[in-house]
Amino acid sequence: MPRILIVDDEPTVLNLLNKILTVQGYKTTPASNGEKALQLLQTEKFDLLISDINMTPINGMELLSKASESYATMGVIMLTAYGTVGTAVEAMKQGAFDYITKPFKLDELILTVQRALEYTNAITENKTLKAQIEHKEQLEGIVAKAPNMCKVCDMIERVAPTNTTILVYGESGTGKELVARALHRYSPRKDKTFMAVNCAALPAQLMESEMFGHVKGAFTGASSKKIGLFEAANGGTLFLDEISTMPVDIQSKLLRVLQDKKIRKVGSSIHTDVDVRIIAASNEKLENLIEQNKFREDLYYRLSVISIDIPPLRKRPEDIPPLINHILRREIGPDAELPLIDRSAQEILENYNWPGNVRELENTIQHAITFAQDSIITKDTLPAKLVDAVEEGIRAGVITSRREQHKGKSLKAFLHDKEKEFLKRTIETVSGDKEKAAKKLGISLATLYRKLPQKK
Repeated sequence: MPRILIVDDEPTVLNLLNKILTVQGYKTTPASNGEKALQLLQTEKFDLLISDINMTPINGMELLSKASESYATMGVIMLTAYGTVGTAVEAMKQGAFDYITKPFKLDELILTVQRALEYTNAITENKTLKAQIEHKEQLEGIVAKAPNMCKVCDMIERVAPTNTTILVYGESGTGKELVARALHRYSPRKDKTFMAVNCAALPAQLMESEMFGHVKGAFTGASSKKIGLFEAANGGTLFLDEISTMPVDIQSKLLRVLQDKKIRKVGSSIHTDVDVRIIAASNEKLENLIEQNKFREDLYYRLSVISIDIPPLRKRPEDIPPLINHILRREIGPDAELPLIDRSAQEILENYNWPGNVRELENTIQHAITFAQDSIITKDTLPAKLVDAVEEGIRAGVITSRREQHKGKSLKAFLHDKEKEFLKRTIETVSGDKEKAAKKLGISLATLYRKLPQKK
């Protein structure tokens, strides 16, 4: 049974909160001020703290700060009769999960408590995601061998079961929508609608209608009523890509929807309840846009309850070989034999900087498959710009060629490295089936195992 510590110096509010949450099945402990709350936190364990902001001698912000230092996984909800943006934003900056303004609505309180406890449970109880790539690929096709990408997968598995709003950062082509789909796929909403919309592709003058819908006659050309994206995704997940391009006036309406869980169609005076989980994405930091007055700070803190940063491909080089294999398998089919990648092509693929990230790698592999002959991908089958960029880097000394890497090695060491490389590529072409690889190589399975590097 979740334990909740309630702190408020107004006896009426404290007793009301205590009764409401007790009826809901929670084990509650009331405290009439911040000092008593700190004493309780030192001796007892709580899953959630609900605290008023305006108290003496220790106010809610001081209590939040001290509680966050010692109880990092405990959820915190702030109560304030001064529902200003500044107070709410400061509380969330200090680590509060959410805030509620007084006088509060009963259903708003209960829903916020449920969301805070769901998030806390997901963080504290979910097992750490295994690092094996086979498991990672189950997350909607996400390939992760590099430590920084494994952390992304770990975060997905931890927060997917909650209803928490999530902000995904990543350069163009890193797979922000793939992450959003994985979050939906592993959430309780997985059987409901997942709807993706690119905010940059929506005309500014039509965005409100697209997002929230409109009634017949709402404006010139509105010949019939229209269901907006929020209504269409009701019960499911709405992925707002390129949220940074959303006009400021629409941002204020989105903030209201996130707060009230209601929409109002253009031209209507009726509010409609909606239950939608929001996942937003941006390829630039919203904090920079806030400084330029292009993005609302209060909306930013509503969206970024949890932030997930996807590393660019150049910062996860360990993922390039398995990604190539993953893309080849997807393009060729589950049972077909994969093409071989010769040494020169492998060198280009592993040393290119990939400014277009995974999307550019996908396009490159598709290009190579199209022009490959005898099921072999060579340097000549790759796009010319990749080859030119890497060869220029080698000439300039920015990239070390394999020829330079092998300088000073004995013939035995050189041949050993080349054999390992050839064995690895052959095993990849048969999707890791070592028995098939041995037959293809014309050696016994026992010999193949002897030649493979031993795991430490």
